[in-house]
Amino acid sequence: MTSPGLPARALLGFIAAVLSTLIFHQAMWAALHVAHMMPPPFPMAPTAPLGVPKIISLCFWGGLYGAVFGLALPSLPRPLWLSGLGLGIIAALVGLFVVTAIKGLPIGFGFALIPWVDSLLINGFWGIGVGLITPLLMPRAPRPA
Repeated sequence: MTSPGLPARALLGFIAAVLSTLIFHQAMWAALHVAHMMPPPFPMAPTAPLGVPKIISLCFWGGLYGAVFGLALPSLPRPLWLSGLGLGIIAALVGLFVVTAIKGLPIGFGFALIPWVDSLLINGFWGIGVGLITPLLMPRAPRPA
């Protein structure tokens, strides 16, 4: 059996990242909520511009990062959980610098410590999840009888 093609890797990476959002991302969010550093996990407040619940938006955007991860999978260094951590750090930095600027917020949330800690922990844990889940979804060669 050959490795999956580009579309399959992108789709499986997307699915892995959505699952990681629902499991790893929200687990760290819940832990930070218990520490009084975040609101409750699984936020349902509508997001602009379409008004979809925030958790759906997080799954979608996380899925896009996961699709890129799936496409890059053959060239990523092992262990994949470490590559996933790198993905999570990249996602956190994009959120802190690019997304805040697009939303008209202070870049890096004004370099306040708590938003940085929250973002790096949540997205880092999410990325580790992507690195753990993605290879589990990839097809494996059949074992010889």
